[in-house]
Amino acid sequence: MSNQEIGLTPKRVPHQESKFRKIVTEIPAPGTEAAFADLNRYESRSMHGQLPVIWDMAKGCQVFDRHGNIWIDFTSTIFVANAGHGHPRILEAIRQITDQSLLHSYTFGTDIRIKYLEKLVKFLPQPLDKVFLLSSGTETTECAMKLMRLHGLNSGKKKGGIISFEGAMHGRTLGAVMMGGSDASRAWIGSDDPNIHRFPFPYPWSTEKLSGTELAKRDLTLLQESGLDLSKDICGIMIESYQGWGGVFYPVDYIQTLDNFAKQNNVLMVFDEVQSGFGRTGKLFAYEHYGVKPDIICCGKGMSSGFPLAGVFGRAEIMDLPDIGSMSSTHSANPLACAVGLANLEVMEEENLVAEAARKGKIMFDHLYLLQARFPNHISHILGKGLLAALLVVDPKTRKADGPSATRICELAMQKGLLVVHTGRESIKLGPPLSIPDEALVEGLNVLSEAATEIFSS
Repeated sequence: MSNQEIGLTPKRVPHQESKFRKIVTEIPAPGTEAAFADLNRYESRSMHGQLPVIWDMAKGCQVFDRHGNIWIDFTSTIFVANAGHGHPRILEAIRQITDQSLLHSYTFGTDIRIKYLEKLVKFLPQPLDKVFLLSSGTETTECAMKLMRLHGLNSGKKKGGIISFEGAMHGRTLGAVMMGGSDASRAWIGSDDPNIHRFPFPYPWSTEKLSGTELAKRDLTLLQESGLDLSKDICGIMIESYQGWGGVFYPVDYIQTLDNFAKQNNVLMVFDEVQSGFGRTGKLFAYEHYGVKPDIICCGKGMSSGFPLAGVFGRAEIMDLPDIGSMSSTHSANPLACAVGLANLEVMEEENLVAEAARKGKIMFDHLYLLQARFPNHISHILGKGLLAALLVVDPKTRKADGPSATRICELAMQKGLLVVHTGRESIKLGPPLSIPDEALVEGLNVLSEAATEIFSS
């Protein structure tokens, strides 16, 4: 869904002014239409689709434009700014490195890189004890794909088979797309990888009355019946810790059954934590909700709270499978990224952000469940954990997905001073910074309720 469908023409809206919000112009603000015309002229339209706000500054849990409008941010720039926008500790770390005039070092060593890696490894749960730093999440899932297959070769596997899931989002590059998405999203590839086996996602609204364990065993049995030797032809399982578009978690027993299968067959368990890692779901990593221990995790986004930084974390014997020099990236572990990553970890510890995400998550979900109770025919599901939530909007007559109403709620919330994640479909996603004050969180939730009430009552 494009920004034009959200609406670029300025509309006269009621002025808003509170401790955390301020709307003083038409929305979208004057000049927004022209700005997006320039973006459309020079930039691929694939970059567009979010709410039409031209950001001028972001601080803490607020976004500012140059016209004096202020929004409460429930996007964290799509779950990046976990520590909040422009945290002083992170800005100071950037200043120190720029004052040092050390912006890049390729794979040459730096003191800040050593310091960050030492801190990061101590931060990680066992058995994860080595790190490969990158710049983007999709690089990490490509790297994990390589590591799974190298481990398979090293273990005497016949094929580099990978189990993944339909509808998962692992990134935009070739391997990442092949491990998830839909038939339509993979159509450009031409020829699919026959050794990637995508299971159906076990949605909570599935009509099949099976437990997670039964579903996982069924999926594994069907794969075996296709002619594969699961002990020799499968080297890894790639799991997006929750399905991103709707914050949909797997049944716990589903993941535990896959984990048991993996341990019995020397198959690596890999969790894509690019969106969910570093406290977003009320635990350091979302896989912890399943009670399992992965072999590899892929991270990004909240790893730095604003700077391009991502990483693959795993057991040393897996991470050291590639030969020296055979796996690197131009901007991997650059001094600025390491300084920001280190500062982000320090902020997470000092401000207890993982526990805060769990505590504030209860506040958020209590509000959302009350909203659902008021409009049960319009909101079919409230999904997520911690400070990650999704409302699924349905047509009250057909009970089918209602993307247009979800978009109207997103637009009206924007007009009232709240930014939420516009997915372009029936889900409205919420992901405030983990550092958001309780007062701002509640105010934002009240704005969302107002917007939903107006749309559902119209």
